[in-house]
Order: sequence, then structure tokens, then C-alpha cells
Amino acid sequence: MIQALRKVVTFDEFVAKYPDNTGKRYELHDGVIVEMPQPTGDHEQIIVFLVQKLILEYSRINLPYGIPKTVLVKPLESESAYSPDVLILNLPNLVNEPLWKKESTVSQAESISLVIEVVSSNWRDDYLKKAADYEAVGISEYWIVDYAALGGRRFIGNPKQATVSLYTLIEGEYQVNQFRGSDRIISPTFPELNLTAEQIFQAGGYPV
Repeated sequence: MIQALRKVVTFDEFVAKYPDNTGKRYELHDGVIVEMPQPTGDHEQIIVFLVQKLILEYSRINLPYGIPKTVLVKPLESESAYSPDVLILNLPNLVNEPLWKKESTVSQAESISLVIEVVSSNWRDDYLKKAADYEAVGISEYWIVDYAALGGRRFIGNPKQATVSLYTLIEGEYQVNQFRGSDRIISPTFPELNLTAEQIFQAGGYPV
């Protein structure tokens, strides 16, 4: 389970105290510092696979993108800050980010080409809170990779099954398309990406 330290802090206080040498990972959820659970090996293998595929794709088509190790996404209107599993930055826009140089934090949609969360025990955050906040930021594309079908049935169906939910921002609101099995992922950011849902799940050792 996620452990939350319930004292409410501001984003500035969070960044000032953010542990950078413990190996632990924290986020700020509405002023509450949340220690993220240690991920499983399957979870990390899927992240490695996705990062490899996406770097190859944006390099192939010569886009000025990059995938950082630890960057925070901060919605401007809240005391929250998230550390996505995969974050693709639009590098030329970082000069316009006021928090980038000192705090490696982005808040502008123009800086964020794609966000991916790989579901673990805190699935409600991915489907509810983060989806709402990423929408509010204006992030154009958000994937939720639910390889172990942990999410609620209202999100991934009944019976539950491994699903990639891809949220696309249309007129300021997210619309979702879902991919399972041999479905090819249809990404507005990478329309020529040759990747199926089952390839992603199998990267973590999950049969489809």
C-alpha cells in the first residue's frame, strides 16, 4: 500500500525536502507527500520496453524529444507534483518553464508530448486523480498500461483484462480508446508506431 505522510505541505516545501539520495520515490498529492511503492520487476521491464520503443520512434522521425529519469509534472492550480513512469519532453519548450532550471519541474502542456503510467497497487490515482490533473494541464496524450488488470471494472471492463487505455485531449477533455491483445496502439503523437498491446504486456512476462 502507498504510505502517505499526512502533514500538508506546499510544492516549494516538498521540493526543498524532496529526498534525492534515498532511492525512494515520492509524489505530492494535494499537499500530502506520498511515498510510492517499490515497483515489481514486471512493472520495470514494461517501462524499459516502452522507453526503448519510444526512443527509437522519435529518433527515427527526428523529433526533438527526450525521456528524463526524474522530472516532476506540476499542475499549476494545485499543490500536487507527479513523477510519471514514462515522460516524453518536448525539449525546445523547456526554456519557457519557470521551474525547470532549479527544480526539473514542468507545468506547460507544450513541454509534455506524452505521459505513461504503468499500473500498480495505486491504480485509483492513475485512472482518477492523475487523469483529471493531466487533463487540466492540457497534456495531449496519456497512456495507462494496466498489464495485470488491477484497475476497477468500470475502467477496464468485466471480466477484467489487461488493457492499455489511451487518453487523447480533444477540445480540452480526454477521450479514451482502449487496446487489448493484438490491437495495434493508435497514438496521435506517434501515428506510425508499430506496437501492440500484447507486446507491451509480454515485455513484463504476462501472457495474453
